[in-house]
Amino acid sequence: MTTENSAPVSGSIMVVGGGISGLTTALEAAEVGYEVFLIEKEASLGGRVTQLKHYFPKLCPPTCGLEINYRRLKDNKNIKVYTLSEVQNVDGTPGDYTVTVKSTPRYVNSNCTCCGECEKVCETEISNEFNFGMNRRKAAYLPHNMAFPQRYVMDSAMGKDDREKVKEACKYNAIDFSMEESTFDLKVGAVVFTTGWQPYDATRIDNLGFGRYQNIITNMMLERLASSNGPTEGKIIRPSDDKAPETIAFAQCAGSRDENHLPYCSYICCLASLKHATYIRAQYPDAKIYIYYIDLRTPGRKYENFYAKLKADENVFFVKGKVAEVSEESGTGNINLVAEDTISGEKIRQTVDMLVLATGMQPTCAIDKPAADLTFDDEGFIINDFSKGGLFAAGCANKPADVVTSNQNATGMALKAIQTLRR
Repeated sequence: MTTENSAPVSGSIMVVGGGISGLTTALEAAEVGYEVFLIEKEASLGGRVTQLKHYFPKLCPPTCGLEINYRRLKDNKNIKVYTLSEVQNVDGTPGDYTVTVKSTPRYVNSNCTCCGECEKVCETEISNEFNFGMNRRKAAYLPHNMAFPQRYVMDSAMGKDDREKVKEACKYNAIDFSMEESTFDLKVGAVVFTTGWQPYDATRIDNLGFGRYQNIITNMMLERLASSNGPTEGKIIRPSDDKAPETIAFAQCAGSRDENHLPYCSYICCLASLKHATYIRAQYPDAKIYIYYIDLRTPGRKYENFYAKLKADENVFFVKGKVAEVSEESGTGNINLVAEDTISGEKIRQTVDMLVLATGMQPTCAIDKPAADLTFDDEGFIINDFSKGGLFAAGCANKPADVVTSNQNATGMALKAIQTLRR
């Protein structure tokens, strides 16, 4: 494939991270004819979007976008997917990289039909990280109902007795405990890092009580509570006693815009809390919702209209002030909070059934920095060096962003990777 003023197309593209940005980058490059290696450290593709009940701007469920992308992925022979795999090192120059990848065994082969018989007989239980530890799951498990590939995983915590039970229960000879960790090299011309984000660790915010009081949860935990495939099958209830909350407060910028934690605005937190208010309103029409904020940021006309709709709700109250301290009411599990209303100057004391911390997004590469010739800003986001080329970042590896912005950015980085190959 050549054009009048370009060199012949050669080389492959690697995409590191199989969330919504990674899927977009991989598909955009593969669908115009390039070989793509898609590397994902989890057992399934989809990333953070799979943990949401709804996402903006249409407030549609994750299946809405992921099913289309998964179909495109299945239909494209140019993409090779490696799950349970991580990049160990990137060596070389633009157009000529050697990437070392480590792959962890799933202990399940392609014979798996997801019949679930292994899960039924398995007795070992592990914390369900997909639900942020709010429940437990079997050590023989399907990551979630939208898992791609649709294939079970055998956790290494499974004991010898359980291993024998699950193997015996499988009628398709799909379970193979002889699988071993492997390391291999791939030659590529460009690498796009779409490693996404992690919710900021709320236990580090001492004054907001997360981890000390049961009825203080994070925004992503609420997202899982509201999801039909979550720990409560979509019912938003208090962790301490399964009570339907009558009063819920949101503490915005929990750890964000704070020089002791994340000094930047995470872009999505305000909108996420507004969305969560609609979840609560749908289940509990009479519940009172209090949103404590520094500034409300809803960029764009659609998002501003969404905010206006919530502002008109007589049971949603916006308080311009940051939650400063919290405590637990003795005997009830209710949460006492103290904040200062910056408009009136008055100190507010309020008791609510549940407090939700709107924690920000921290780039995964700030916690687990890739071994590659990359430039990072002070917060750990990857800075794209287009003059050098070869190594790029898209989505939330590059900056805080919503799904739409991440996808737009991913499409651009797919083009940049292609340009590297065509120099």
